[in-house]
Amino acid sequence: MAKNEPDGNDESPMNAYVKYSGLGFQMIAVIGVFAFAGYKIDESAHHQVKWVTALLSLIGVFISLYIVIVSLKK
Repeated sequence: MAKNEPDGNDESPMNAYVKYSGLGFQMIAVIGVFAFAGYKIDESAHHQVKWVTALLSLIGVFISLYIVIVSLKK
C-alpha cells in the first residue's frame, strides 16, 4: 500500500484525544444545562423535594449517552 493511500484508520492519536475529550465536555454541558433547568424550575415552584432537578438530570444523562453512542458509530 502506498503511503498516501488511506487505510481506513486516518485518525492520529492526537485527533482521537481531542475528539473524545470534546465528547466529555459535551456530556458535562448537556447534563449541566438540564440539571440547571430543573433546579430553576424547582426553585420557582418552591418544591420541597427536588424531583424536577433529578428527572431533568437523568434525561440529560440519557441524551448525552445517546450523543456519545451516535458519534462513536461515525
